[in-house]
Amino acid sequence: MMKFNWGTGIVLAFIGFISFILYFIITMNVNEDFDHELVTEDYYAEELAYQKDIDKLNNAKTLKENISYKRTENGLLIKFPSSLDYNNITGNVFLYRPSNKQLDFETPISLSNPYLLIPDKRLVDGRWNIKIDWQYKGKSYLFKEPIIY
Repeated sequence: MMKFNWGTGIVLAFIGFISFILYFIITMNVNEDFDHELVTEDYYAEELAYQKDIDKLNNAKTLKENISYKRTENGLLIKFPSSLDYNNITGNVFLYRPSNKQLDFETPISLSNPYLLIPDKRLVDGRWNIKIDWQYKGKSYLFKEPIIY
């Protein structure tokens, strides 16, 4: 029978600790549940797209009047700058619901008035991220904002 003393206890503690660390490292490297890459596959293409968004946001800052919005009983009313001819405005409106991906939707901009109405039945109360990627006479603009509906 082996006598259990301080030396044996320290050696067993080291063996236990090293075993735990090895188990943890192997689990983190093998298990796909822990595979959270911070680098995207197509980094440079995404960087260019991000730069285009920055340019569009800067274009929007040069406007005398930017897009505005308000909630009405019929839905979300998105008003385009009154100084621009709304017949020449094209693009898309994206509405993202951070808490529920199934509610996200995209609507093409097709104006018969200087405003666009998103029907109330399409929107649930709460937080949304609105992104309006629009063009006017060959120049691109971007409007991004979190909104509470």
